[in-house]
Amino acid sequence: MKKPLILFVTLTCFVLISYTQTVMPLYADSIPNSKPAPDEEKTDTSHRGVPMISKVSIPTLTIYLPPKEKATGAAVVVIPGGGYRNVAIGHEGYDVAKRFNEMGVAAFVLKYRLPSDVTMVNKEIGPIQDAQRAIQIVREKAKEWEIDKNRVGIIGFSAGGHLASAAGTHFNHAYIDAGKKANLRPDFMILVYPVISFADSICHKGSRENLLGKDPSPEKKMEYSNELQVTKKTPPTYLVHAEDDSTVKVQNMLLFATALQKNKVPFDFYLYEKGGHGFGMNNSTSEVKWMDLVQEWMTKSGWIK
Repeated sequence: MKKPLILFVTLTCFVLISYTQTVMPLYADSIPNSKPAPDEEKTDTSHRGVPMISKVSIPTLTIYLPPKEKATGAAVVVIPGGGYRNVAIGHEGYDVAKRFNEMGVAAFVLKYRLPSDVTMVNKEIGPIQDAQRAIQIVREKAKEWEIDKNRVGIIGFSAGGHLASAAGTHFNHAYIDAGKKANLRPDFMILVYPVISFADSICHKGSRENLLGKDPSPEKKMEYSNELQVTKKTPPTYLVHAEDDSTVKVQNMLLFATALQKNKVPFDFYLYEKGGHGFGMNNSTSEVKWMDLVQEWMTKSGWIK
């Protein structure tokens, strides 16, 4: 019995040493676009056994820095999904950050505000304000965290993929007071089973309703359909989806890929035959580890040096 106990302690110490993590508030002073309201944030466990945070009104950034001997200078903001109703902070957040640290990439898990008329003046812009602020912070503190401010990317899952792709297509519009010289454009994007389009035929209706309300105008649907916002300046992108995803239709990913191709933006993708939705880093139906493919893509593209 002693050997397993020693092994457990050793592994626990290794984890604590390997992942340096600090939680910081996203805004040092007042939170923009917010109303006075009680903090009702809570964490529950989903039917899959993963932690889900709801009613987020105070956003934070959890910092994961790789060991100095492994650091490559690359960084990524990690945006978990949850349908703009929850934040799947574990398997689409902290676990992903640890895997990036293994690559030598600094990772920053964003716990973003969830749309609410109770806590926000304009609920549709709250999440993208937080995404832009996260990018701003990483670049502002690049020297302190030993990051190359020209290799700062973003990864998003499901509705977090919608938020990440919004950050990558709406960056010319500053939703926060960032100053004229601030660069809010992610250098690259990784979108995993992402919500992309708010068109009636293929949208994830829960995400759209939570962000824009039950009956958004045609103009709002177009504004937040990110495949329609792609330009030649959209960041290079890696896409992951499963063909049998019945929650977020694979057409979301395909439409975005088509828009990237049309605008001659470099991209790559991996399409699983099966896996459904919400599998995080590990699709149990396949031996292919998409994060390994992302690492190859980042290295080939020069983001990991």
